Amino acid sequence: MSLAPRVVLVHRTTEYEELVARHGTHGQAAFFLSSRGRDIEEVAQRHRRAREALAEVVSAVPLTWRQARVERGDLDRFLFAPEDVVVVVGQDGLVANVAKYLTGQPVVGIDTDPGRNPGVLVRHRPRDAGALLASAHGGRTDELTMVEAVADDTQRLVALNEIYLGTAGHQTARYRLGLDEYGGAVESQASSGVLVGTGTGASGWLRSVWQERGAELPLPGPAEERLLWFVREAWPSPATGTSLVAGSLTASARLSLTVESDRLIAFGDGMEGDAVELVWGQTVRVGVAGVRLRLVG
Repeated sequence: MSLAPRVVLVHRTTEYEELVARHGTHGQAAFFLSSRGRDIEEVAQRHRRAREALAEVVSAVPLTWRQARVERGDLDRFLFAPEDVVVVVGQDGLVANVAKYLTGQPVVGIDTDPGRNPGVLVRHRPRDAGALLASAHGGRTDELTMVEAVADDTQRLVALNEIYLGTAGHQTARYRLGLDEYGGAVESQASSGVLVGTGTGASGWLRSVWQERGAELPLPGPAEERLLWFVREAWPSPATGTSLVAGSLTASARLSLTVESDRLIAFGDGMEGDAVELVWGQTVRVGVAGVRLRLVG
């Protein structure tokens, strides 16, 4: 007998909950914000909208389905199953946070604060949850390209938006950068790090760097098997160059980085606490990931 589908509800602690946890009571949190010219009611309203949205989604889950909940901070300890339907209730970034832990499970993004969130990945309203759950397996999904970094010691990192390679403090990183294409060009560099992003990431951090560079490279689409990469603030010196500072990667191409610092890290989608650590002499290769995010349209 096959198991009933399981809905995994992914959410995050709200700003209001974080404030109350830090200051002890609602009143103390309100005093803290008022002393800085802010009203706690604005934060409390967003908290109520988030919790009401979560409750509405829960009520739409079929009675015969199983349920589980996971907070963003516990994602790295949660085991997703193949039959799961993942419902992200929150902001666009929360979809990116959960994407790296999935292996093809359909994802439904529920926007808890329309008008404040861009709604690129959380495309739906809580009232639509029932119909979306019914069509999650076998319905229309967008297959979004992801990026991966694989180190020579088999460490692997996958991200939906972008992967950053550099120092933990965003100080000067030293490394050798290489490309599979263009005759295998290699250059020693000193920079603020390297950013490699997808078409989904083109709505965030990657886009800001792209705009600063004059937008000479066309941005990829979210489902396109192409990545953009940029070296941030490369420094020219007798030992380091600046000729390899931007480009695109096709599905089969890889960007390689060999560490020439005591320690570099690679992290994805802003989750620096879940980083791959790299030491002197190690090489990491970055390119289009073999997995995709299945986002229910």
